[in-house]
Amino acid sequence: MPLYEYESDGGHCKFCKDRFEVLQRLGEPALTACPECGQPCHRVFSSFASVKSIGDGLSPTKLAQKGFTQYKRAGDGQYEKTCGQGPDLIGRN
Repeated sequence: MPLYEYESDGGHCKFCKDRFEVLQRLGEPALTACPECGQPCHRVFSSFASVKSIGDGLSPTKLAQKGFTQYKRAGDGQYEKTCGQGPDLIGRN
């Protein structure tokens, strides 16, 4: 279930004084009122985690530790292995 962010349109209780989050099913309609005080609210776009926020989670060392193999383009349809198991070079025959 996704986590949606909402912002109050009217008065503000402790719950909705800032943006607040609600865990909802995908098929559920957006809230139109604060669940605590009943004041009008609307759903807002929120930021999301990007690959950059993972840090070095995709580094060759981490990938190899998790059992993955990574290849880097070497040119002319050839790819060189940078980490993991498998052939050192793959490409078109």
